[in-house]
Amino acid sequence: MGAWSKVRQAFTRDAQVVTAEELLAVTRGQRTGSTVRVTADTALRHSAVWACLRLRADLVSSMPVDVYRRVNGIQVEVPKPPVLVTPGGAKVGIKEWLYSSQVDLDRAGNVFGIITERSGVIGPDQRGLPARIDLVALGDVTVRATGSEITKFVIGGTEYDPWDVWHEKQYTVAGMPLGLSPVAYAAWTIEESLNAQQFARDWFAGGAIPMAELKNTGKTIDQKQAQVARDNFHAAVSTGDLFVHGNDWEYKPIQAVATQSAFIEARQYGLSDISRFFGCPGDMIDAAVSGSSITYASITQRNLQFLIMHLGPAVSRREDAFTRNLTPGPRYVKLNADALLRMDPEARARTIASQITSRTLTPSEARAIDDRAPLTETEYAEFDRLFGARTTTPTTAATGASS
Repeated sequence: MGAWSKVRQAFTRDAQVVTAEELLAVTRGQRTGSTVRVTADTALRHSAVWACLRLRADLVSSMPVDVYRRVNGIQVEVPKPPVLVTPGGAKVGIKEWLYSSQVDLDRAGNVFGIITERSGVIGPDQRGLPARIDLVALGDVTVRATGSEITKFVIGGTEYDPWDVWHEKQYTVAGMPLGLSPVAYAAWTIEESLNAQQFARDWFAGGAIPMAELKNTGKTIDQKQAQVARDNFHAAVSTGDLFVHGNDWEYKPIQAVATQSAFIEARQYGLSDISRFFGCPGDMIDAAVSGSSITYASITQRNLQFLIMHLGPAVSRREDAFTRNLTPGPRYVKLNADALLRMDPEARARTIASQITSRTLTPSEARAIDDRAPLTETEYAEFDRLFGARTTTPTTAATGASS
């Protein structure tokens, strides 16, 4: 039976209790012989997993959260509700909350939190909108579901109704109440790479095979004589001293041959493969495949490609979740991605100048972008002295025509 069939089967029974770790075990199947057990936490030991999660969470958490509504067809910014400023209370601001929740979404496909406070504004479920959401660890959550409908959450041994729990999910498929876990489906790749990493560590620490062999070429020695020779050799070389022996002893180091062990190739392949599972281009986490190169005209173009192809859809889904569950209609939430698309100073100046020339941006608006106040008449006069006085030719309509 395929891994996906097993996951679906886990939800076919009524009131099935499912934990994040159980889903991971189901998708991985019963595999033995490995020295590494991949879970949502142990996967973080892999540098590519860590880098992908960090990059995506860093970028999402750095995007300003803005709330808007439309007035006469124009988008107008309105004050944010407290839950989009300090969602986890006074000690947990929106940036930390976004970072933590994005890490869980990207590694497990789900994030959970307990709604501990509600506002007086009634939401679509006829309850007060959440005013505080305390995120909880994935390992503390179990889910009871009937088919695709979640009936109960059990967090730390306490049962909660679905409306008392904040649940976002990504990587969704029809008929599943939970999002799919990239760690679960990438478990084989992560496990292979972590095993190679552990093999390299054990090898160079002398734990995988003996570091060297000391052989007597003149005669056969028993176990007691071998122990004495070993102790004498070790006592000499461990302090950097000389080891004196006759012509019947031979010392032969045993060295790792990278092409034979193949762990370097395995680890290099694992970097790019894991990058694909976690939605990050390999070159953005320094895991580009040797021999391949991707060039971009500017850093802005590279970031735009990453936003459109990888991060943008996840950001859009989070905007929908915040709009639907945290703000009263007709307001809507936007995560401002402008910070990700910042241009270099020269390109930015050209763009702004073009917008002013084409009458789509006023000089005052352009200065506001750089947090500068509009020009005063004194400043205008100084520009006139430098570049010449402004000239305006008034236009008047002709009052008559001469024949």
